[in-house]
Amino acid sequence: MVYSLTYRRPSHVTSSRDSLNGDEKQRSVNESIQSGSSHMSSGIPDALSFDRIISGGTCPPVTVREFMNYLKYIEYSAENLQFFLWYRDYSSRWDSLPASDKALAPEWSASAADADIYGASPVRPKRVPPQIAEVLKNTDFADAPKVTVDRADPFNTPPKAESFDDKRDLASDYGSSVGDDKTLLSSTASSHRVVTEQAFDDAGMKWKPFSNQPYRDEISRIISIYIAEGSPRELNLSSRERQSVLHALQHTTHPTAFRTIITTVEYSLRRQAHPNFIRWTICNGNRPRVIFARGLGVSLILFGFLADLLITLSHAGRGWRVLPIVGWFVGIATLVAAWKGMCVVLHGLHHRHLRPWELFSDSSEEAADEKGMSVDSFLSGTRNSFEEEPWVPRYKKRNIIRKVFDREIWIQEPALRQIQDTIFLQSVLASFVVSCVVVGIFCAVPHGNLY
Repeated sequence: MVYSLTYRRPSHVTSSRDSLNGDEKQRSVNESIQSGSSHMSSGIPDALSFDRIISGGTCPPVTVREFMNYLKYIEYSAENLQFFLWYRDYSSRWDSLPASDKALAPEWSASAADADIYGASPVRPKRVPPQIAEVLKNTDFADAPKVTVDRADPFNTPPKAESFDDKRDLASDYGSSVGDDKTLLSSTASSHRVVTEQAFDDAGMKWKPFSNQPYRDEISRIISIYIAEGSPRELNLSSRERQSVLHALQHTTHPTAFRTIITTVEYSLRRQAHPNFIRWTICNGNRPRVIFARGLGVSLILFGFLADLLITLSHAGRGWRVLPIVGWFVGIATLVAAWKGMCVVLHGLHHRHLRPWELFSDSSEEAADEKGMSVDSFLSGTRNSFEEEPWVPRYKKRNIIRKVFDREIWIQEPALRQIQDTIFLQSVLASFVVSCVVVGIFCAVPHGNLY
């Protein structure tokens, strides 16, 4: 069974976060939730919708783990899905709290969030950095009036509070020591508090570390990992969005405090990352294999053209000119499928190539990968970089022939196989029509009688 022959795979979506305001993004997210998918017109069937993937209703290679790997290794934005999954779990845990605990952290209203983003922000003096103050000491510029910074201007540098000089140094050490595997956040229990306090200070706010609100320590870790500037998994937030969420978290740990940024994160996942992930997953071969398939398709087409040309220029009968249709047909079908990222040979087996990060994994690494999808992993503070992972140098050393004929695995997701069947059928039909037209043209040409 296939989809309509007019089916088109999802188009590549570029970032458009700056073209829509918060209300438009929220409406778009609500439409996606109500429809259950991104609509078949966009090339994504209901069986592969965002909500179905997140809820675990799909099979490999379209599961949450593959989605996370795609965002990490291809789009370099795994922090969006990590934060989204953490927020879903956090909201669930919050709903199960006793009413007495919930009362300690009131809900953050939408009007307050909108006021933070679109309202005017106070102007506050900006302190001269200590390094510059030391240079200007005992000069005429030492007593120069302090510069004021309009906090509504996102291009101004955030101010620094004088009482945090030592902590700024520690936060700087924290930022510079963040590596691919370990950070101060994971090795020092109090480091995230320092970074969180610094983030509030940069926003001109006061942090309340000893609040009796539920999950206050966890929230401070989230700030130091995803929200603070220079954090290991910093979200792509505007200055206003960052200040708005910090203002909300200054007063409450209620899930609604993340209202201003969770909409941006979810919109990015639903409207950009998800369609791109489905488009990428449809490709069943790696890049060397797809390039090889394209080259093979072009070669077969050239072979068919050359054969038809030679037969036409000879004394052979017109019936012989039909034989090269085999080269035309196979070449065009292979080229059209490869142009959409598919190898017809792999498709015939319903196989796909293993991804580079899957080739060298063993059972222990797979177990660690599954553990990496836990909520605790979202609070680890490690970066999403992968340059130092063992598979990177090993895959680079792999010769091109081995890459073309890499290991294969069966595609388990029925909806994905159905999409690939549709694309294959489209390729075959297009190839048949074009081949018949081209061969018909050659058959209509008079004999060359050159030999």
